[in-house]
Amino acid sequence: MTPRATEAARALRTEICRDEETFGRLTAEWTALYGRCSSATPFQSHAWLHSWWLSYGRPGALRVVLVRREDGGLVAAAPLMRARGPLPALTQLGGTITDFTDVLLDDGCPEAAPALARGIARAARGAVIDLREVRPGAASEQVFARWRGPRRRLPDSLCLELPAVPMEGLLERIPSGKAQRVRAKLRKLDALGIDARVVSGDEVPAALDRLLKLHQLQWRGRGVTAEHTSDRFAQHLTRAVRPMVERGDAMVTEFRLAGDVVAADLTLMSPRLAGGYLYGADPALRARKVDVATMLLRHGAGETSAGGRATLSMLRGTEAYKHHWRPETVGNQRLMLAGRGTAPLLWLRAGAADARRWAARQARERAWVGRALGRLPGRAPHSGGG
Repeated sequence: MTPRATEAARALRTEICRDEETFGRLTAEWTALYGRCSSATPFQSHAWLHSWWLSYGRPGALRVVLVRREDGGLVAAAPLMRARGPLPALTQLGGTITDFTDVLLDDGCPEAAPALARGIARAARGAVIDLREVRPGAASEQVFARWRGPRRRLPDSLCLELPAVPMEGLLERIPSGKAQRVRAKLRKLDALGIDARVVSGDEVPAALDRLLKLHQLQWRGRGVTAEHTSDRFAQHLTRAVRPMVERGDAMVTEFRLAGDVVAADLTLMSPRLAGGYLYGADPALRARKVDVATMLLRHGAGETSAGGRATLSMLRGTEAYKHHWRPETVGNQRLMLAGRGTAPLLWLRAGAADARRWAARQARERAWVGRALGRLPGRAPHSGGG
């Protein structure tokens, strides 16, 4: 950074917000900054983050780093908190229910990144900064690039992404035989008369209640994600999604058959991407041989492409059904930063992360081998014994 740029960065002032009521009052200026950060995803909206904190935050742990110009204008923000655990660390708000985490940087203020890096270092105070699920191209990479202390970049979750084109464009990505079968499924949907309707903001609470009930119904007996059945998750979604729908950062769609809601979908959106976050479907649709995933994808592709976005994200996870569309695999990152005197903590935390990732990979490989051996002709599963 040039001396002039360094001087400009030092003219910015940083502050640390530790109070949830003060955090709540940042709505307007946080939303304005979110609009000036081109890499932001819906998970960086104030509605999502503040609602998450109200449901999942711990008293005394909030550490939101803010960078302001001399006139008070907000040019950077890092939504952080003190993490639980034996090693002191700052992590980002959002937890495991958030697919992408990031900081916000004003695109028109190049001095914001080094100023935010200094502010984060001050907020850490002897703790490691551990930024999970950072999407390639995220604003956090600018902070990482300007960090003066030790740092580590590790792989995190894999995501699958498609171009934001209408359904016909997605069909061109797959072999012609498969495309013909998908078209047959779409004709069946049209013949059944399933109608898709995007709900308005004041309808969101009731629509989300129906979505969550359908989600639990579709996974009954098949291991539903426990958190998706919790009251705090339902409260978080209801608080967050209504303002997001009103600002164009989310869309709730209900699919009706003969007047009854048989499926519902929550899609989160930013100017660059949209991602299907959660859906629920009546198991009776399977009896009618309705391909729910294809139904949701057609609607999502149409809405995403019409909105001028570039990416239709399938968010985290590499489930087999997603690969039918030949998506691009994009790896999230885990960025670790150490301030003065905390380098040993960084290496300990990074080493623990490497060990967990190795153990998970070994478990996946053993499971794959077990399934492969079980499919071999003439081989019965091993029953143990002496």
